[in-house]
Amino acid sequence: MGFTFRKSKKIAPGVKLNVGKKSVGISVGGKHIHASANSKGKKSVSASLGHGLSWRKTFK
Repeated sequence: MGFTFRKSKKIAPGVKLNVGKKSVGISVGGKHIHASANSKGKKSVSASLGHGLSWRKTFK
């Protein structure tokens, strides 16, 4: 088991900057739908209806 590092900073309403051990990313959106991208080129969109039901699409 290894250790991980992740720090998240809110930079504007609905926008977060995420810093990890190997990449930097940005997330945009709210509680039920958001999009994200990181410095490795990974992009994703996710939506949640609540109660554990969610959808996620990842683009490389």
